[in-house]
Amino acid sequence: MLDTLRASPGVALAAPQIGCSVQIIVVDVSRKKGETGHGLVVLLNPRIRHQERERIIREGCLSVPDYTGNVLRYEQTVVEGWSPDGAPVTLTVSGFEALAFQHELDHLSGMLFLDRIQSLDVDLFRRKKS
Repeated sequence: MLDTLRASPGVALAAPQIGCSVQIIVVDVSRKKGETGHGLVVLLNPRIRHQERERIIREGCLSVPDYTGNVLRYEQTVVEGWSPDGAPVTLTVSGFEALAFQHELDHLSGMLFLDRIQSLDVDLFRRKKS
């Protein structure tokens, strides 16, 4: 997973995105200019325990590269899981990092950001070609 993340333009990845049926995510928002967060985080069996401050955010995904969409996310999230060495981990994340964790946890449940879009006519956008 780490090799795939490093080779991608994204900041996070869930195991199902690369064909692995396990509950693992990797998140490293420091890959995006101007972001810091907790650095590289690898979490096994992650769960969201608490969320605060709803907001609508424009989101994209490596699995749906041609589109972005407006989705409801939370500004602050408490995530629990296990480190690769078996230690319990609890993180309070906010801002862009909170969005990344929520997005990757959706993948573990078989969801894409498209599943969270209220109106495909209003809230789905084709990415501009560079």
